[in-house]
Amino acid sequence: MQFLWKYVDDMVGKGLEWNIIAELIFYASASFVPLALPLAVLLSSIMTLGNYGENYELIAAKAAGISLLRFMASLVVAALLISVGAFVFSNNILPRANLKFAALLYDVRHQKPALNIREGVFYNEIEGFSIRVGKKEADNRTIYDILVYDHTSGQGNDQVLIARKGEMFMTADERFLVFRLYDGSQYTELKDETPERTFNHLITHFKVWEKYFDLSQFAMRRTDDKFWRNHYEMLNVRQLKAAMDSIRMEINQKITDYSRNMDQYYTFRNFNWDSLRLSGSGADSCWVLRFQSKSRQEQIDIINKAMSISRSVKSLAGVAQRDMQFRRKSLVKHELAYNRKFTFSVACLVLFFIGAPMGAIIRIGGLGMPLIIAVIFFVLFHVFTMSGQKIAESGVITAVQGSWLATVVLLPIGIFLTYKAMRDSSLFSMDWYYQLIKRWMRLKNNL
Repeated sequence: MQFLWKYVDDMVGKGLEWNIIAELIFYASASFVPLALPLAVLLSSIMTLGNYGENYELIAAKAAGISLLRFMASLVVAALLISVGAFVFSNNILPRANLKFAALLYDVRHQKPALNIREGVFYNEIEGFSIRVGKKEADNRTIYDILVYDHTSGQGNDQVLIARKGEMFMTADERFLVFRLYDGSQYTELKDETPERTFNHLITHFKVWEKYFDLSQFAMRRTDDKFWRNHYEMLNVRQLKAAMDSIRMEINQKITDYSRNMDQYYTFRNFNWDSLRLSGSGADSCWVLRFQSKSRQEQIDIINKAMSISRSVKSLAGVAQRDMQFRRKSLVKHELAYNRKFTFSVACLVLFFIGAPMGAIIRIGGLGMPLIIAVIFFVLFHVFTMSGQKIAESGVITAVQGSWLATVVLLPIGIFLTYKAMRDSSLFSMDWYYQLIKRWMRLKNNL
């Protein structure tokens, strides 16, 4: 639903075949796995341990001397396998799916709208022609009051086709649109090369005329995906690492080039300052006195030259600053994509160690309470993940800190819940809180 609402404007009215839309949705669904898989692990772990607790199987296991961690051993192995599979998916499958999706979406967005000639409206989607149909029959074939402007010569409306009645249909291979016109005329302006530039035109009357319009421009064109292969979302870990090294080298080279270019504006660094001092009794006079000894026009020329150099330095510094900001932002995005390969995998494991002890504590199975708790923790995980990435892109924290922010926040919660579950905590028992409040009220009344 998220995909359809986001891209519905790009697909409606394009006459796309069902397999193109299905292919687009298939590639887009790969990008939802990093969102769905951690939530699925969290929810399933809560439901599994909740069902065990609700049916007193956890109590029976503990009575037999089996600890909670030993009871969860097979589930931990399954969570580890899911985490490894998540890394393989994000490193190998997801970049390829993103690449195919980007190329196909580009083609869909640049696909011309489906052929739809309406009554009384000029249709200009066929390149070089402007077509107007006064009326169409219910069969969508018979048409009346046809007007066609031909612009293919590049000289304006030098050809006009008018007919009282006609038929509109496509060839069997759907490559051409055919207008079979009856009782009409064609007006053609003749190009005059004489100096007098007289106006001449040719009128052709016909009983039957077939006009063919090429529809190849409406066919779906598939663009080569090589244009998107260097985007950070389409790279695996090895390619991202190589791309980050290249960007760092480019940044260092730009800094070196900038310093070299700036040296030409700071000529005073290599200037012989002693040459500006006055000789004789005024040996202590500085270069300011030398400047003051110049004529008025010479002083103005020196000041104008200094201002011109300052403006050049400012312009060069501004260009260099914007270039550095763009490259550093690109580097941060690559670093975030690199770390996201690992955080996606680790998130499945962390959320498992939140969900499993949570299910053992609440001891409720099914889809009711486990779903509510899973959504709450997943929203926290998603908010911290997106916030960390946005803050890292703004430069407040590093990409590593932004990528691992959600894991750092939720990992202590998972450790705490596991500790409480191993000790049979009543952390989420309403009776425990009710008894706690009663004891506190009793203590307050005694005081």
